[in-house]
Amino acid sequence: MDGRKEIFKFQSAVYYSYTHFVINPMPLSKSDYMLFLRHPAWLWLKKHDKSKLPEVDAALRALFDDGHLFEEYAETLFPDALRVGFSFEENNYRSMPRRTKEAIDSGAETIFQGRIEADRITCIFDVLQKAGEHEYDLTEIKSSTEVKDEHIFDLAFQKMVLENAGFTVRKLFVIHVNNKYVKKGAIEIEKLTVREEVTEKVMAVMDQTREDINKALAVCDSPVAPDLSPRHVRVGPLSEWMAIYELLCPHTHPHNIYKLCRPNAELIGALEDLNVKLIADIPENLKLHPKQRAQIQVTKADSRIVQKEKIRAFLSQFVYPLYFFDYETVSTVIPQFDGTHPYQQVPFQYSLHKIDEQGLMSHTEFLHTNHSNPGVPLLEQLQKDIGEKGTVLVWYEPFEKGRNTELGEMFPAYAPFMSEVNDRIRDLMTPFSQDWYMDKNFFGSASIKKVLPILISEFSYETLDIQEGQTASRKWKELVFDGAYAQNKEEVMRQLLAYCKMDTLAMVQLFKLLESEVR
Repeated sequence: MDGRKEIFKFQSAVYYSYTHFVINPMPLSKSDYMLFLRHPAWLWLKKHDKSKLPEVDAALRALFDDGHLFEEYAETLFPDALRVGFSFEENNYRSMPRRTKEAIDSGAETIFQGRIEADRITCIFDVLQKAGEHEYDLTEIKSSTEVKDEHIFDLAFQKMVLENAGFTVRKLFVIHVNNKYVKKGAIEIEKLTVREEVTEKVMAVMDQTREDINKALAVCDSPVAPDLSPRHVRVGPLSEWMAIYELLCPHTHPHNIYKLCRPNAELIGALEDLNVKLIADIPENLKLHPKQRAQIQVTKADSRIVQKEKIRAFLSQFVYPLYFFDYETVSTVIPQFDGTHPYQQVPFQYSLHKIDEQGLMSHTEFLHTNHSNPGVPLLEQLQKDIGEKGTVLVWYEPFEKGRNTELGEMFPAYAPFMSEVNDRIRDLMTPFSQDWYMDKNFFGSASIKKVLPILISEFSYETLDIQEGQTASRKWKELVFDGAYAQNKEEVMRQLLAYCKMDTLAMVQLFKLLESEVR
């Protein structure tokens, strides 16, 4: 989450234009530096060719908003702090160093959102606390549930800036989310947050940080783009850079090595060094994940691999009537409902297709539409819809089972019902996740959105207004929590219902296909 937030920051909050940079070399900011660690080309593109960067989409904005909301809550831990800050409306980014110095000179014990610059490096800190004469403690607020390596690098950069500016940094901390916290009434900020000292971890990377800062400044100054290879990804998900790399360096063959499932920077680098360009040509003596080996196998075979006996045995376990079941959930950093914890996936919707003993299909569904805990209304409806016997089929059972267990814990009267439903659940993804049914065009994925269009092309999410779960969750949250879509609420509800219904209808179609394969 924090990595995507950094990308949002440089796209939405960078102050200088490229023209300013050419005339007057920009300082290297903290967000610049974190981009460099994600991949040097992220930084180069920001400075030299922003048109190549991805646009900030609604999902990314929602992630940033969640992070900002947590910062606001965490800042209440410091009630006497003085805020420096900046806004585009006031056009006061340039004045931040001066205003930060004024705040320090005034004797402020705690300062929010100040900016320090020294030489060509600059940072906006979250919390600076006076610990003695010219001695300070530095705290970074992160909306993750643990301290990550990138947080250490972030603080190391800030420490370098402050020390170059003549300050002594005594201790360093990260405030992050306590995902064990359970809401009971008003939010208890002391329990929602964890303040973890990371001084020793930061000290351990200071030499590397100094070296990396010099490399990042060289990237800023270079008129030539650095090597774009994914091997240079240092922090954050490799998949994020791979999406950009495919745009910058398009590969004509659809089964090139950059489409290998579960890639890592080391493996991609090794394949490039060996001049291996296609998945089918990857040597077997490399250290590979079993899913990668399976992908290579089916790509080389150039035909589907179907283990019919295993699939037949799997399907023989099913008991009619069959229920094809799927939740849509909402997750927030600040729990919205009593009995929930940060980032808990709270179901607000389900779709349920039923096939009875005669093969007749029916459909029921539930969608909560007001700002209250959806749990009890959902459970009441589900008890009526799902029946007391029959196999319940889902796609990736840990998710639905986990939500059922949480609902039972939140509403103990329904715990036996949820336990019984979980006992009846079978995972329809199993033949695909276990590689009993493989197609090279799955690219090693068992996601229903990867499998469905390859096997049943007439069924497609692309015809829907909502095409994936993240958008469904965001739209429901905006509709219910924020009161958005007042003029077209019914249309958004229709879109939500259509998307969730497609998930269970897709399962029905894939079940029928599996049956036909093993007859």
